[in-house]
Amino acid sequence: MQGLFAIYRKELGHYFVSPVAYAVVGVYAFICAAVFNFSLGQAVQQAAQMEMQGGGAPVDLPGLVLQGYFMFIATLLLFVVPMLTMSVFAEERKRGTIELLMTSPVTETQIVLGKFFGSLTFLVALLLPTVIPIIFMYFCSDPHFRITIVLGSYLGALLIGGSLMAVGTFISSLTENQIIAAVLTFVLFLMLWIVEIITPSGTSATAATVFNYLSVVRPFQDFVRGVIDTTSIVYYVSLMAFFVFLTVRSVDSMRWRRA
Repeated sequence: MQGLFAIYRKELGHYFVSPVAYAVVGVYAFICAAVFNFSLGQAVQQAAQMEMQGGGAPVDLPGLVLQGYFMFIATLLLFVVPMLTMSVFAEERKRGTIELLMTSPVTETQIVLGKFFGSLTFLVALLLPTVIPIIFMYFCSDPHFRITIVLGSYLGALLIGGSLMAVGTFISSLTENQIIAAVLTFVLFLMLWIVEIITPSGTSATAATVFNYLSVVRPFQDFVRGVIDTTSIVYYVSLMAFFVFLTVRSVDSMRWRRA
């Protein structure tokens, strides 16, 4: 455990010592806040138009705003996370510092888990400022929306972001070129993102079910609606565990090549 904690602390230092990390968090929070403000304005305008036209069923404004807001948060992670994970192993391989890790008294599993948990901690720091607009809307809305929807949505964002972190960490262990690592991570996760859309129309029912299960968006949409399904949690955790395992095997192969 001491070796894992040492790698974890080193990875946190890699993120939080650099001013770039704070700039990324600030820009991410600013963009999310701007989108939240725009979505809220659009929803209020739409509700006012419906009221002038004769009413109808009441519109759940907070629910609509939150769904769009969290879908944007997840979509933005698709672009941000590859840039955060591209240097996890690629930079160390390029600088030659990977040799120190390979000869240090820590196991491959400790190295990978330490780096992955460090990236996951930064993901939490990235998502934390996005709660500010939600707190503002909670105290200004009447009646208040359910907190469980927000908690479920953040759980989904953490799971889908963690899955992307695991994919990026694995690909970063395969190359020393950070740009290649970022692009491949984005492409691979984009395929998982749109796999449900690009499924051929003539696909059999069994194949269509498999493609739908591979989609990383469908489970997240359930979280945004306030539905926390254990199947969705198992899917994301399994995806993270699978790519963490592949990363351990990749790091292990580095050690054998240098033996």
